[in-house]
Amino acid sequence: MRPAIVFLHGFTHTGASWRAVIEELGERYSAIAPDLRGHGAASDRRPVSFAACAGDVAEAAPERFALVGYSMGGRVALHTALAHPERVERLVLVGAGPGIADEVERNARREQDEGLAAEIEGSSIESFADRWGALPILKGQSPEVAARAREDRLRNQPDGLAAALRGLGAGTMEPLWGSLDRLRMPVTLVTGERDAKYRKIAERMAAAVPDARALAVPAAGHAVHLEAPRLMATLIADALSNLGAASIAPRPG
Repeated sequence: MRPAIVFLHGFTHTGASWRAVIEELGERYSAIAPDLRGHGAASDRRPVSFAACAGDVAEAAPERFALVGYSMGGRVALHTALAHPERVERLVLVGAGPGIADEVERNARREQDEGLAAEIEGSSIESFADRWGALPILKGQSPEVAARAREDRLRNQPDGLAAALRGLGAGTMEPLWGSLDRLRMPVTLVTGERDAKYRKIAERMAAAVPDARALAVPAAGHAVHLEAPRLMATLIADALSNLGAASIAPRPG
């Protein structure tokens, strides 16, 4: 029986954003890449919350599985792993963190997210896709990667994305820093070399998780799986096989 991997996408994306990585992994694994609530085919599903999304993942996955999550999907993956530690065999987080620890900063982010959610509701999906793709955190993506990301964003609806931001945003999330020592499965924390913010977060997380390693992918930014799918597949395969990072190529594929 092939090992199962569940892939969770980031905000504004869908499960289709993992397609290149899944293709690189080939038929060695059974891949599940659902659309999270508020996105794609699940745009109308409510409520959009961490508990509801974690429940969806648990329902869709087999009894034992590896879990890979990017950005917002990484936050959902953390909640899922903490809720179902006996089922999640490996956890791989890409450009993700356990929430904003400082209450003042978190409340400010929540207000910011609420304002953005209201703007999304009054916008077309095309307009918002262009705005989101121009964020500084995504700077440096090749035209081809940016075009594929925009195409994926157009699978969404404004009201669904607004609901996802309100329910799964960094401002809404209660921080999980104090729960990281409960993660007993091996954890791999992947960031892009250019993503300085999340590289620092990954290093802090690696010190708090009992069995964790933090890896930076050369020349990549926040969305490593979009920018370097071949390397991302290698990292995932290594994590599932308990191998180290020695087989990682020096440049993204």
